[in-house]
This record gives sequence, structure tokens and C-alpha cells, in this order.
Amino acid sequence: MSFYQVLQIIVPSMIFLATPLIFTALGGVFSERSGVVNIGLEGLMVFGAFAAIVFDLTFADTFGALTPWLSLVVAVIAGAVFSLFHAVASITFKADQTVSGVALNFLALGLAMFLVKLIYDKGETDSVTVTFPKVDVPLLSDIPVLGPLFFSDAYYTSYIAIALAVLAWYVIYKTSFGLRLRSVGEHPMAADTMGINVTKMRYVGVMISGGLGGLGGAVFALTVTNNFGHATISGQGFMALAAMIFGKWHPIGALGAALFFGFAQSLSIVGSGLPFFKDIPNVYLLIAPYVLTILALTGFIGRADAPKASGQPYEKGKR
Repeated sequence: MSFYQVLQIIVPSMIFLATPLIFTALGGVFSERSGVVNIGLEGLMVFGAFAAIVFDLTFADTFGALTPWLSLVVAVIAGAVFSLFHAVASITFKADQTVSGVALNFLALGLAMFLVKLIYDKGETDSVTVTFPKVDVPLLSDIPVLGPLFFSDAYYTSYIAIALAVLAWYVIYKTSFGLRLRSVGEHPMAADTMGINVTKMRYVGVMISGGLGGLGGAVFALTVTNNFGHATISGQGFMALAAMIFGKWHPIGALGAALFFGFAQSLSIVGSGLPFFKDIPNVYLLIAPYVLTILALTGFIGRADAPKASGQPYEKGKR
């Protein structure tokens, strides 16, 4: 097996597995840039995955091939609405944001599994029959060398995720909305004196985070597992959180970090069949993504400073 053949296996798998992480990590960037720590990304992915699978199973006969795309829309709405639990607790009632995020994770899984049992009378949903097809991107897939690596046998959702990372960078750093969002995350009192509604901006940041987290969970469920159960989302939200930190709270950095974690996940799946990794015990390949997540979360890889007001509730008139 040549090196290029190895790349043909690893690179498409890396992009495919990184896609849900990209969406969710971008959501985390919006929340934390507004000054709200969102440990609940895992729960948002869980609820988005649940909403998307249930919608797909329910309306597949009605909407046909359009169903998976509508499922993504439903997941975005479900994630945004579900994130209000975290927003109300941490912004309005000024609860500890870390505790609120952890509670969101437990609530999402418990509520989703309760509803699955209620609707399907079993511990998991049926498998969806209408999902996203893999495609060869016209013209781009014919490019020598690069075409088979990046533009063949792929999902359109992967390219949407990469484009969204660029759009998020533009919105956060090149628009007045992004300036206001960053200002309430860095110095909310100064933003308040300039007439910016800190509470409103933080709510918007958390709800964008919820929508993108739900989208990430939906993409994972519809492209990887094709059903929903208690283990559908198992650590991907924390990987996305690590990607956001590893990417230093920057959309493009989060994109690169998510691709890195996607690479680690791809090795855990296809590594045992590759000549460079076949002698490594499979258990090490399986734990690699989680080990890298822990290393990133503990700040082992470089120094990264969060927005200065991240995690700090804001009370008008108080320093």
C-alpha cells in the first residue's frame, strides 16, 4: 500500500468525522466570545441528534430526499431552544456556568432517552432509511491527486462546515455584530456604557451555540450512526469543546483543531488496517481521540487565553 493510498483512506475519513466537531466547536466559539462558558455542548449535540433522527423517521415518506436537510433545520431550532435552559440559568439567574452546562448534558440525555422510550417503546430509535448520499463534487473531484482526497465520496455537509467556519470568522471579526459580541465577552461594563445590551448579546451567543451544537449532533447521527440511542453521542461534544480551546477561541483555529481530532478519530477506526499503524495495539488507537481531548483541555498544547469575562455573570452597575 503506497503512501498516497493511505491518504485516500485517512483524509476523507478525517473530514467526514471532523464535520460534527466543526459545527459544534464553532457554536462554542460564539458562546464563549459572548462571555458564557458552555460545557453543555455534549448535551446540545445529544438533543440535536435526537430531534433530527425522530424528524427523519417521522417524515421520510412525506418529504423524501429532502428529509435529511429539513432534519438539520429542526435540529438547529431544537438546539437553540434547548440552550435557553443554560442561558436562563447562567445569564438571568447568574448560576455557575460550569454547573449549568454539566446539568444541561445530563438533562439532554435523560430527556431524550425518556422521549425515545415514550415514542418507540424501546431504548433506541429505528435506523433512518433516508439520509445524505455521498457525492463526487463536479469538476473538483477530477483534479489530479487532490480530487480523490478532498472531493470524492464525501458529504456536502463537510463542505458546508468548512464554509461556515470562514463565515463565522467574518461575522465575529469583520462585522459590527461580531464586535459587540466580543466586547461583552471581554469587558461587559465598557460595552454596557456604550449602549450595548449585554444580556441580549449573551443570549444570542448562547442560542447560536445551541443551534450549531444541535446541527453538529444531527450531522453525526445522520451520517455516522443513522439512529439515536444512549451512546449515539459519546464524547464528541467534549472533543468539540477541546477543539475550541485548542483553536484558541478562533473559528479558523477551531476548524483546524476539529480536523486534527477528526484525524485521531479516523485512526481509531481505520488505523488497524494501515501499514504504519497495524503493529500498534488497537486499544491505543481507540483511546487516542480521548487522550488528545484531555491533553487539549488541560492546556498541554500551547497557551490559550479565554475571553477575559468568560464565565463571569454580569450585573449592571457592579464592577
